Amino acid sequence: MNSAVRSIACALSASATLSAVTLAAVADEPAPSRPPIEKCVWERLADKTIGLAAWAQRCDFGFRQIHFEFAGNALAIKYSDGGAADPLVELFDIKPGETAEAALQRLFLEKTDKAVSDRCVLMPYTEVAVPAGLKRYTFSPNAAYAKELEALTNPDEVPEPPCGDWGEMPDGIQYFEVPAGEGMKVLFVRAGQDEPLFDEQTLRMPAG
Repeated sequence: MNSAVRSIACALSASATLSAVTLAAVADEPAPSRPPIEKCVWERLADKTIGLAAWAQRCDFGFRQIHFEFAGNALAIKYSDGGAADPLVELFDIKPGETAEAALQRLFLEKTDKAVSDRCVLMPYTEVAVPAGLKRYTFSPNAAYAKELEALTNPDEVPEPPCGDWGEMPDGIQYFEVPAGEGMKVLFVRAGQDEPLFDEQTLRMPAG
C-alpha cells in the first residue's frame, strides 16, 4: 500500500471512529417518553450554566404559541399571549458536604413560614412512577397536623397546600427530584394537573 492510499485509509478509519462515537453519544441521549400533543413538536433544550437538559414541546395553536426557555435557575414556559416565562423546573445547589436530603430540608425551611415548616416532614413522593436512578420527595403534614387538617376538610373545596408552595399540592403534581447517588444539584418540578409540556421523565442534570 503506497503512502497516499495509506493516508486515505487512515482518514476513513478516523472518520468511522468519530462517527461511531457521535452515534453513541446520540444513542445515549434519552428520547421523549411520550408523543407530543397535537400541534406541538418536541425539541431538546440544554443549558450548561444552569446544568439541565430537557425535552420540551414547542406548540402553535394559532391564537397562542408556547415554547420553553431557560430563565435564571429554571426551565420556564412562555406563552405568546402571556407575560414573563413561568419557571416549572428549578435547580438548586447541594452544598459541599451536604446530602441531597439535607439540601431539601434547608431549601424548604428557607422558603416556608416557620409556623408551617415545623409541622411538615420530608417524605418520598409516590403519586407517580419514579424513573430508575432517581429519588423524588415532597413535604407533607406530620401526623398531628394531618389529623387536624382532616377534621377541617370540606369535600366541595380544594384545600390550600398544607405545607406551602414548596410542599405537596392537593390539586396537582410537584416534587423535589435528586439523583439516587451523589449529585451536585436538586430539582423542584412543577408538573401541574395535566401531563406537562416538558418531559418530566427524561430531565438530565450533572452528577457528582
